[in-house]
Amino acid sequence: MTTVEIRESVQRLNKDIKDAAAELSEREARFLVDTYYSLQRHRIEAQNQTRALDESKEPYVLLAWLFDQHYTLEREIQKVLNKFTDEHPAGRWAKSITGIGPVLAGGLLAHIDIEQAPTVGHIWRFGGYDPTLEWKKGEKRPFNASLKVLYWKIGESFVKVQSRPTDIYGQIYAHRKELEQQRNESGLYADQAAGQLEQKKYRKTTDAYAHYTAGRLPPAHIYSRAKRSAVEIFLAHLHHVVYESRYGKPPPKPYILTHSDHTHYLAPPNWPLED
Repeated sequence: MTTVEIRESVQRLNKDIKDAAAELSEREARFLVDTYYSLQRHRIEAQNQTRALDESKEPYVLLAWLFDQHYTLEREIQKVLNKFTDEHPAGRWAKSITGIGPVLAGGLLAHIDIEQAPTVGHIWRFGGYDPTLEWKKGEKRPFNASLKVLYWKIGESFVKVQSRPTDIYGQIYAHRKELEQQRNESGLYADQAAGQLEQKKYRKTTDAYAHYTAGRLPPAHIYSRAKRSAVEIFLAHLHHVVYESRYGKPPPKPYILTHSDHTHYLAPPNWPLED
């Protein structure tokens, strides 16, 4: 997006934020999501620096001002994306899920085109969740990097909300993690551990090396596997909602979540939406 286009988008939002949000294009929504996380990152950096400075020093005032400006812009972008997602049934459904707010929901809607994704496998693959994908040096990335980061953020959010009474996918993560730990301790992942040692060099003093040489996956690896499983199930439900909203019927074939060891159909929670 060029500087002129950015300026025009900002002007539209300043004139009438509600109407602008309702008419927001997917490209503009992607830009706002990326901008939101960029602002958030810089705000956190400014916040950390202000804590390290004495209040009597002039830089503290400047950094505090910068912190406030970033925070204000973040809140405004949240409002816009909240209106944008309200215009779509899938956006409203996503926000009904504990751990999914307007920014995450807006990013999903902006990146996923249901006409290009007849099955949930396409959504998994587009976000880098296909283990068969190989990205060799010099080749074009075979997945969408921004969407992959979004999936990671969704997983982190599910982990954080797992103790809330309304949580669904955080509990899926917790149960999956327990299962993964049991399998790991029983030696079922010994071949994968050996494969990791062949593919990558680890320092012998690292925790990862100790686990891999013992025929186990390290805790961080188990954490990622369990988190990914929860995100995959959420994305399968999202695909169902988007598909049904677009075509007026469920996906043509019942899906089996083979990547998550589920062999029975899991209906999307909170769907259909109540008025």
